[in-house]
Amino acid sequence: MMLASGDLPDVIAVDATQLKQLADAGQIEDMTALYETYASPFTKEILSQEGLGPFDAATINGRLMAIPQVGSSTERAMFIWIRTDWLEKLGLKPPQTLADVQAISKAFTEQDPDGNGIKDTYGLGITKFLWGGAMALEGFMAGYDAYPNIWVENGSGQLVYGSLQPQVKKALEVLQTMYKNGELDPEFGMKDGGKVAEQISNGKIGLEYGQQWNSIYPLQLNRNQDSKAQWQAFPIVTESGEVPKVPLPFSTNVFFAVKKDVQHPEAVIKLFNLFLEKNWGQTEDFSTYYAPEEAESVWQLSPVTASPSRKNLTAFREIEEARKKGDMSQLKGEARTIQQKLDAFASGAKAGFALWGWERIYGPHGAQAVLDQYDRNNQFLLEKFIAGPTPTMVDRKSVLDKLQDRVFTRIIMGSPLEEFDKFVEDWNELGGSSITREVNAWYASKRKE
Repeated sequence: MMLASGDLPDVIAVDATQLKQLADAGQIEDMTALYETYASPFTKEILSQEGLGPFDAATINGRLMAIPQVGSSTERAMFIWIRTDWLEKLGLKPPQTLADVQAISKAFTEQDPDGNGIKDTYGLGITKFLWGGAMALEGFMAGYDAYPNIWVENGSGQLVYGSLQPQVKKALEVLQTMYKNGELDPEFGMKDGGKVAEQISNGKIGLEYGQQWNSIYPLQLNRNQDSKAQWQAFPIVTESGEVPKVPLPFSTNVFFAVKKDVQHPEAVIKLFNLFLEKNWGQTEDFSTYYAPEEAESVWQLSPVTASPSRKNLTAFREIEEARKKGDMSQLKGEARTIQQKLDAFASGAKAGFALWGWERIYGPHGAQAVLDQYDRNNQFLLEKFIAGPTPTMVDRKSVLDKLQDRVFTRIIMGSPLEEFDKFVEDWNELGGSSITREVNAWYASKRKE
């Protein structure tokens, strides 16, 4: 309603589609020259860490129309989170292949891991949304070389949409079998993240795919209720046992645009400069401006919240190096703040924010250790389409996304697998073919540069 009325604030955070709408309507400032003039060298360095993609997405008709708040692709890497206390109770080992994941899921469903004598647990937890940062399917499907929702390159140098590829059909077939076996909640198609998190909290699910922060939510909820519950992040695995590719979708989805004819459009750039400098620059004061002990998330009070794209992995590596040396005294900034939480957890402190969850991320065997492994093994599969939405995406993508999720859910819950083939046909007929042409036209133009 705000965009339609034209009654905009001086600075507005928008997604890529909204940015294009504002630019096409002539409602926002051209930031091209302003960025070059006012962005500090440090700001330019940080905002370029994900390559040119974020700026391509903010560029319309050759002009930079907003400042991208660059997201971190690596932070969207997926892990298998497993209740290791259940593994140990049932005499199981961490998975090496997807067959192992299925065996663990089956055991968690059928072998009464909570010991209450009732068949009331599920192996794999997923939500009605299917995708996202927690209780999602991206990591599971990657084990079948299936990469839904991102654009990947085929063997002919063309970009194809991952959701349409036959590997997805194979993954859906396996999920359908798991559903028939009772390993998935029969009502998952009606439950959002909060409802599934409640099941995890109550000790009814022992396996889920999600990002590094899952130990803080939803898994910490389970730990709060059951101090014997233990979860650990493991690398995603493949059907063959070969090292998997870890899909990383294009992660910059917030852009700061400035209303046309504002007196000081450069102010938003100065906000970026200040936030980045005071938290990670030469004059950083991290414990004051980002995460002071008395106010955990004070950084969220800033109008902009940009950050180095690998800050969490960097912090882990600094902590790990200090652990090896046996000397934590040299840690500073974010690494020092995190280590304080790890020390508090090790001391048995009960107060504080999700101390167990923090240890499950940054401890020696935490999620960041797995991310470090992914990075060193060159396992990341970056999405290839890293630009703003194409014209047909603006008009049709939401419809196509709903179609996809509806069909995939039906298949998992028992509809014939042939519905996948019909979905591919319908997706193309309802605008997907046009999107594919537009995406490849963009890709061809970028390869010429």
